[in-house]
Amino acid sequence: MNTRALAAKVLNQVVEQGQSLSQALPTVQQDLNPKDKALVQVFCYGVLRTLPRLDFFCRSLMQKPLKGKQRELHFLILVGFYQLLYTRIPSHAAVGETVNGAKALKKQALKGMINGVLRNFLREKDALIEKADQQDTLKYCHPGWLVKRLQAAYGEEQAAAIMTENNQQAPMWLRVNNIHHTRTQYQALLEQVELPSFIAADAENNNALRLEKATDVYKLPGFTEGWVSVQDGAAQLAAHYLGAQADELILDACSAPGGKTVHTLELQPNIKQMVAVDADAKRLVRVQENLDRLNLKATVIHGDASKPNDWWNGEQFDRILCDAPCSATGVIRRHPDIRWLRRDSDIAELVTLQKSILNALWEKLKPGGILLYATCSILPDENELQVKSFLESKSDATLIPLSEQYNSDTQGRQLLPNEDAMDGFYYAKLQKAL
Repeated sequence: MNTRALAAKVLNQVVEQGQSLSQALPTVQQDLNPKDKALVQVFCYGVLRTLPRLDFFCRSLMQKPLKGKQRELHFLILVGFYQLLYTRIPSHAAVGETVNGAKALKKQALKGMINGVLRNFLREKDALIEKADQQDTLKYCHPGWLVKRLQAAYGEEQAAAIMTENNQQAPMWLRVNNIHHTRTQYQALLEQVELPSFIAADAENNNALRLEKATDVYKLPGFTEGWVSVQDGAAQLAAHYLGAQADELILDACSAPGGKTVHTLELQPNIKQMVAVDADAKRLVRVQENLDRLNLKATVIHGDASKPNDWWNGEQFDRILCDAPCSATGVIRRHPDIRWLRRDSDIAELVTLQKSILNALWEKLKPGGILLYATCSILPDENELQVKSFLESKSDATLIPLSEQYNSDTQGRQLLPNEDAMDGFYYAKLQKAL
C-alpha cells in the first residue's frame, strides 16, 4: 500500500481517535519491507512533531476543512507538506506519491483537490512560514498550555530551547550488561560491526553508550544473548541512584517495561529479592520478556502501586523505586504524540495520583530505607514541588544526596532534554527515619 496513505491512517488514529503512536504505527508496518517501514515512521514522527504548523498551512490553503470520512485526506495533505518542507524527496515525487495516496485511501475523486493544495503550498510556502513563525505555538509546534507551563517554569529563552530540542530526533542509547562485558569492551565490539558510539559524559552513567546513528537492535552484538539493552542515558541513572545492596528486598513499583528493574539486577545480582509491580497487564509482559532475555529473576506482580495492600505480602522493603506515572514531557523527542494526547487538566490529576502512590509506598518502606522518586517529566508540579509537598507532610522523610558525585542539596535533580543528549528526567532520593 502507498506509504503516504498508511501514514495518514496512523496519524488519523493518533490525533482524532487518541491512540498512542506506539500502538497505531506497528499495525501498518508489519507487512512492509524495511525501507517502506522506515519511511512510514519518518512521515508519522515528522508530522506529529510539526502538527500545528502543518495544520495552519492547510487551513490557510483550503476554504473548508476535511471532516468525517474524509479526515484521513487531511492527514495525507499534511504528509505532503512535511515532505516538501523537511525531506530531500524531490517535490514532483512528493506531490505525485501523495496524490496517489488518495487512491489508496479509496478517495480517488479528490486527487485533483490534493494536487491543487500541494502545488499552491509550493507557490506560497515562504509567506506562510513567515506568518507561522509569528506565533509560539506554531513556531515551536507545542500546544499553548504546554508553552505557557514551560515558559512559567524556565523563562522564555530556556523554554524555547527545550521546545526546539523536543522537535529533534532522539539518539539511541545502549546499556552495557557488565555481567558479560565492560563498557570499553562492548564499545570495541560495536566498532567491529561499524557502529561507532560515544561514552556518556556523566561519570555515574558507567554502563551507557550513545550510538552515532540508530540501528536495528538485532544488529547489536549479542543483543539476544543479553549483552546489551536499549535504554536512554537519563533512565539508566535510576539503578545507580537506587544503589541496591546485597541481601536487600527491592521494589520497582511502576516497573513496565522493565528497563530499570533489570538494570538494578545487573548492577546487584545478590539482592534478596526484586519485586516488580505494574498496573498495566499488557506492559507487564514486557517486564518478563526483558527478564527472560537477560536471564534474570524477579517476582512480577500485576498490581496498583497506589494500593499496595492488594498485593503486598507484609515484609517492608529496603529500597523502593517509584518511577511514577507522569506527563512524560521529558520524552517528547521519543514520543511526539504526547503533546497532542496530553491535556492541561491531566497535570493536576497526575500530581494527585503521584501523591497517593508516594504516600502508599512510604508505609511499605523499612525505617532507614530509601525511596527513589523518578519521573520522565520536566514540569515542576510533578517533580520538585511534589517532593517538597511530600517532605512537608512527612516528619520521618529526609531528602538525601542522589550519589557521591551528585550531592546537590536542592529538591532532587532535574535533567532537561538533550542534557548530555539524554531525555528529560527527574530524580529525588528520600530516606525514612530509623
